Amino acid sequence: MLRDVFDVQVVAREGAVSISGNTGSVEAASRAFDLMQRRLCESHHLRLYEVEDILDAVARDPGFRDELRVDVRGGGYVTPRTKGQARYLRAIHDHDIVFSIGPAGTGKTYLAVAMALAALRAGEVKKIVLARPAVEAGEKLGFLPGDLREKVNPYLRPLYDALNDMLDFSQVQKYIARDVIEVVPMAFMRGRTLNRSFVILDEAQNSTIGQMKMFLTRLGQRSKGIITGDITQTDLPSGQMSGLRHAERILHGIRGIAFVRLERADIVRHRLVERIVEAYERNEQQHHGRAASAPAPEPDADEPAATDPNLDSGHTP
Repeated sequence: MLRDVFDVQVVAREGAVSISGNTGSVEAASRAFDLMQRRLCESHHLRLYEVEDILDAVARDPGFRDELRVDVRGGGYVTPRTKGQARYLRAIHDHDIVFSIGPAGTGKTYLAVAMALAALRAGEVKKIVLARPAVEAGEKLGFLPGDLREKVNPYLRPLYDALNDMLDFSQVQKYIARDVIEVVPMAFMRGRTLNRSFVILDEAQNSTIGQMKMFLTRLGQRSKGIITGDITQTDLPSGQMSGLRHAERILHGIRGIAFVRLERADIVRHRLVERIVEAYERNEQQHHGRAASAPAPEPDADEPAATDPNLDSGHTP
C-alpha cells in the first residue's frame, strides 16, 4: 500500500525496511510507516482501516501528526484525515456545544460518533443519544406502516451504520438494549433533560427553528451536544428557514459554542472513487469543450436569412 499511495519502492530484508524514490515521496512514506509502527507497538494490533486512515492522512498532509486519534474501543482508533477534520475534533474536545456545517462526505457525523464512543468508554458520559429529523415523514410518522422501530429505522440508518463501523454488531445491540445508546427521531426528545450524555443531532438543516431550540435546551449537566448538517441540502418546505441556519446566525460568538465549517477539501472518499469521479469530470469537461467548439448549424435554405419585420409584412424598405 505504501508503494501505491506514495509511488515509492519498498524492500523488506532481514528485519529492515528500505524505501526509495524521490525525496518528498520517501519522506511521506517513511512518516506513514513510522506512525503505523508506533501505533502497532501501542495497541499490539493494526486494523486495515487504521492503515488506510494513516496513509490517506499523510498523503493529504505530509506533516500529519497522530495526536488527535480517537480510541473508540480499546485500541480501535479513528483518525482525522484532513486539517478541517482535526480542527473539528479539537472543537468537540474544547466545547460543550459544537455545530459542524459542511457537505456530505466530510466526516461530520462519523467523527462525532467516534468522539461519543470515546467519551463513553472513558466514563465521561453515561449515555449516547443520536437523533435525526424525520422530515420526509413530517416528523409524525403516523401514516407509515409497521411498529415504531420499523417506521423510524429508514431515517436513522446512517447513524446505525456509523456505530456498526466502529463497534462489533453484538456490542452495539447490547448498548441499545441497555439504553446506553439511543437512536431516536428528533421529535421524541421533547420534554426530556439529558444529563451526562453525549447528544448528536444529524441532518440538522432539516430541523425547524423551534425544533433546534428544543434540542439545544435538552442538554443537562455534564452533557455535550454536537449538531451536524449541510445548509445547502434542506428538505424543509419552501420558505421555511432552517433551524441550523438560524442557530448559526444568532448563537455565533457565545462562549462554549463552536462553529466548524468543513469544505470540499475535507471530503474523504475511497481512493478508487476519487479516481472514478475525476475520470467522469474529465469526460464532462471534454464533452462541453467539444460542444462549445462545434460550428453553429447553418440556416435552412428554404427559410429567409433575415428576420426584418418588413420582409414578413410585405413592405419594401
